[in-house]
Amino acid sequence: MRLNAFLAACGVASRRKAEAVILAGRVRVNGKIILAPYFAVDPERDDVRCDDRKLALSVPVYVAMNKPVGVVCAVTDKYDPVVVDLLPDRLRRERVYPAGRLDRESEGLLILTNDGMLVQSVLHPSKNIRKGYEALLNIEINERQLERWRGGFEIEGRHIRPIALSLMEREPRGRWIEIVIGEGLKREIRTMANLAGFSVKTLIRRSIGAMFLRNLRAGEFIELSFSELYTKIFEGGAV
Repeated sequence: MRLNAFLAACGVASRRKAEAVILAGRVRVNGKIILAPYFAVDPERDDVRCDDRKLALSVPVYVAMNKPVGVVCAVTDKYDPVVVDLLPDRLRRERVYPAGRLDRESEGLLILTNDGMLVQSVLHPSKNIRKGYEALLNIEINERQLERWRGGFEIEGRHIRPIALSLMEREPRGRWIEIVIGEGLKREIRTMANLAGFSVKTLIRRSIGAMFLRNLRAGEFIELSFSELYTKIFEGGAV
């Protein structure tokens, strides 16, 4: 197993950030500092330490949560409560972290796990898993404005547009939209709304892939097995 993948699987950091940890000389294998992210380790036999803390593969944990407003998608934060604070001690001890992001002001479906391989192979933004949102705009939007939005905008040097965008039959009429995106740049929907001449008052993530939010109330979560999570994302299912 590659060293960077092992660190990610142990919940030290994402695979990319694990490379930086290794290159900084913070990791020892059998007492020797290793600076090669792709160095091969045997999780059963090698003594791997980061900052002198012995690492071991965690029991895989998969959690689907309805993230509430006011909570940050992080493991620690100096100023705000974080999503892992909503989990019991037994899950926090397994070093779970949010897979993906929802900003502090947003709410809705979020996956937390300690399975770095899942995050890299399935949930990484580059995999373009579709995510569905409901957004309340500050003012009414008409079909002409929706069509302009569907055409996309230049954001960070790239042309970004939604996969789908439609008006919802929900009060207040003319202000609720349903929007589907792929990669998910930081604050992508809010940025597109601003460029279209609107601001987002409420933003709720309703789905990740074919998995959708139905039963969990704000702050609630459910534990899933890998197969349950994978099936819900790719074949469909409610949480």
